[in-house]
Amino acid sequence: MVYLVRLILVCAVMSLGISDGLAATKLTSLCGVSFPSDAAIEWDCVKLKWGDTPEKLFGAGWQDVLSFNRMDRRHFYGGMSIKVPRRLEDVNDFSPLPTFYSDAAADEKFILLDQSEMFIGAYEYGKLVFSYPAAVGINGHRTPTGEFRIDAIDRRHTSNMYTVEEIGRPYPMHYGLRYFMDKSIPTTPSYFIHGRDLPGYPASHGCVGLYDEEMQIEYYSAHDRKVYGKIYREMKPPLLEGAKRLYLWVVGSHDDSGGFSKIDYGPRVKIIGDPPL
Repeated sequence: MVYLVRLILVCAVMSLGISDGLAATKLTSLCGVSFPSDAAIEWDCVKLKWGDTPEKLFGAGWQDVLSFNRMDRRHFYGGMSIKVPRRLEDVNDFSPLPTFYSDAAADEKFILLDQSEMFIGAYEYGKLVFSYPAAVGINGHRTPTGEFRIDAIDRRHTSNMYTVEEIGRPYPMHYGLRYFMDKSIPTTPSYFIHGRDLPGYPASHGCVGLYDEEMQIEYYSAHDRKVYGKIYREMKPPLLEGAKRLYLWVVGSHDDSGGFSKIDYGPRVKIIGDPPL
């Protein structure tokens, strides 16, 4: 159907690019990816060894260190350099977003994405209730700034035009929340918030990507285990599932068929700032 082609046009192009697969990743160091909040935390640039895992290196604080680097466990591998806080307590429950956002004080639910921090937050009446790192658009395919509204959902959306290079499956866009259709372009491309890889730097063609290790295990585990060894064998729960949590928060008590559905209760989305790189 025509709308399916439109829905995936912008976001799924990255299934052929830097978002898919460790071999296609362009950066081997996240230390040069600068965020405004970096200045408040002392950190060292550390090159990872094969066999390192976030849990082994950082114990109970492993999720916070990944959030500080805006990365997921799939991209935590030997040869990659990351920012390691000198005091792990400095990144406890790490979030660079304001704990109260006055513009959202009257909104039951509100979503803020600060591209300069590559972080997204869910607000209830102006109060931050949870936040996650996000992948945003690359040069030439930036995530649009401005005010939008979630107008459609799709729990298991996948591309019908593009595949994941390494495995040939349709590119996944699970836990999709559509927030914008650009009617100024003849093809009317759509922009989603959805689950994907988080390499620690801008990596999409305009969509906003959140943690989805559930999808990564389903799609990548066989390939990654063969090529990179222990990545998934040592990936223990809890899974990083930012996309799922945001999706369920948006849907709330409303009905959800699991398929593509337009909604009239979606929260406002505000996107600000310019991404690094």
